[in-house]
Amino acid sequence: MLKQDVVRVVGLMSGTSLDGIDAAEIVTDGHRVLEFGPVAYRPYTDAERALLKGAMGRWQDDDVAEVATMVEDLHAEVAAEFADADLVGFHGQTLAHDPGGRGTHQAGDGAELARALGKPVVWDFRSADVMMGGQGAPLAPFYHFALAQHLARHLGADAPLAMLNLGGVGNLTWIDPAASAPEMDGALLAFDTGPANAPINDLVSTRTGAAFDAQGALAASGTVDQDMVERFMHHAYFYKVPPKSLDRDAFADLLTDVADLTLQDACATLTAAAATAISQAVTFCPTPPSHILVAGGGRLNPTMMSMIAQQVPMTVSAIEDVGFDGDQLEAQAFAYLAARVLKGLPTSAPGTTGVAAAIGGGTVSGPAS
Repeated sequence: MLKQDVVRVVGLMSGTSLDGIDAAEIVTDGHRVLEFGPVAYRPYTDAERALLKGAMGRWQDDDVAEVATMVEDLHAEVAAEFADADLVGFHGQTLAHDPGGRGTHQAGDGAELARALGKPVVWDFRSADVMMGGQGAPLAPFYHFALAQHLARHLGADAPLAMLNLGGVGNLTWIDPAASAPEMDGALLAFDTGPANAPINDLVSTRTGAAFDAQGALAASGTVDQDMVERFMHHAYFYKVPPKSLDRDAFADLLTDVADLTLQDACATLTAAAATAISQAVTFCPTPPSHILVAGGGRLNPTMMSMIAQQVPMTVSAIEDVGFDGDQLEAQAFAYLAARVLKGLPTSAPGTTGVAAAIGGGTVSGPAS
């Protein structure tokens, strides 16, 4: 097993937007990010995306062997591009997430990936947290903390700030970079804000065959049904005190709600619903963040970004504005978490997932395991 203090790790992430596999390499000691390395992206084909969508909501005891094998094979294909990496962080593909119920299910066996790549793989990041009473999500906040401290060291940005990831589901991390470690009380508060890209992507795919609302153009040309957004915001989830998390399809009835609207009006309404949920989420922050830095595919949707900016009282900007890669942040996060798992460091805490105490998740599989 690896012994060095500093490791070169590639993180692999396939999110609930089902657009493809992100891969990113970092050099880290498990505390600081010492170097940002190369990145890669492998989009899913229409057939691959259809197979994944058909498996959503299925559990470990369902027949998901075909999906798991595809996930392993495609991730191995991408990871093979990073020959210099010492270690791999493999998130797998979330198919179902029900903390407090059936648990969490990420398809893909890290031991198979380790054998294929000939190097150690850290995987199954969420199960231990869920077993200890946590939500199992979001897990990127510990990496967000490292990035916030990076900003504090290099730019003097030491006021509390927030990082918002707009994937299939939105999740917000409030960070106090003055804290000594991410697991300390008051360092982090993180939770899912509500649906983000998932319902928009599903709507556009169903009605047009396209994968998403490119540049938010459909939403920009539509009219928001404000009554529908208000009804949406009556959902009990938005008033539940965080930490809290969602399954990708927790708000699947949104598609039924907008079924009678034109495509443009439906996209506008779903985009406004996501933005309003984020506005509500910000009210849970311990103190107002100085800034919201946005990562994930949603930051490339000018309509969504504009709607969010109109509803919150602080500056909202893409995370590239401070020099980070908004496409690869989640992949980098699982590289960072893999290093922490290897070193026996915590990967979640009460403020991030609601787990009873700081805990390190993840399984380490060697190439011969």
